[in-house]
Amino acid sequence: MVPLLTKLACRTFAVLLLISGVAIGVHMGLTDKGITPADDPRAVAQNDLANTQEEQQEDTYDWHASYAKNAANQDASSKAESMADVAADQAKALDGAYKDAKEEAEEKEEEEGSGGGSTVDIPSSCKEFSGNKAAGCALLQEAGFGLDQMGCLEPLWDKESGWNEKASNPSGAYGIPQALPGDKMASHGDDWQTNPDTQIRWGLDYIKGRYGDPCSAWDHSQANGWY
Repeated sequence: MVPLLTKLACRTFAVLLLISGVAIGVHMGLTDKGITPADDPRAVAQNDLANTQEEQQEDTYDWHASYAKNAANQDASSKAESMADVAADQAKALDGAYKDAKEEAEEKEEEEGSGGGSTVDIPSSCKEFSGNKAAGCALLQEAGFGLDQMGCLEPLWDKESGWNEKASNPSGAYGIPQALPGDKMASHGDDWQTNPDTQIRWGLDYIKGRYGDPCSAWDHSQANGWY
């Protein structure tokens, strides 16, 4: 009986010894071929996963940096466009103000060049008038003024007396030209109180000596209320 157990034990020991030898041989063979634990498929997979995660993190960082840069560029561009629009609007406003000022200056110059801005109706002939105005138109030309001056003389004496040779004023002014005092017109005739022609001749001489012509007298009257 004992010899049988001994034989089984020996055989078992021999099998274990064989397996151990095979394992050692395989390990040595792998080592000889340059295969290390790092070449283990699971280790390689884990290493690849780590590398992939690192690359993803770098890509994410690059994307955020690029996005921030683009956003900053767009914001700067938007601000620049806004500033350009404001500058353009200001330039347009200044240009408009300059044009308005220029037009106003030109209009003023035209008004000054046409006798201070008087707007009058110039008659085509003295036949358009009657009564004292007709006499005034004829005497105006006789005094050396052009027919255009009648367009100023008519409203001037309309305002002063309504061309009424008997018009009087509490101040002492009298007649068509409202001479002050009225007896100044005696230099042109003793009938100064009743004769419109005498009054008109005196009035035209007064205007010529003080203002040069009826339109200048009319401008002064409009600006100051008297002439």
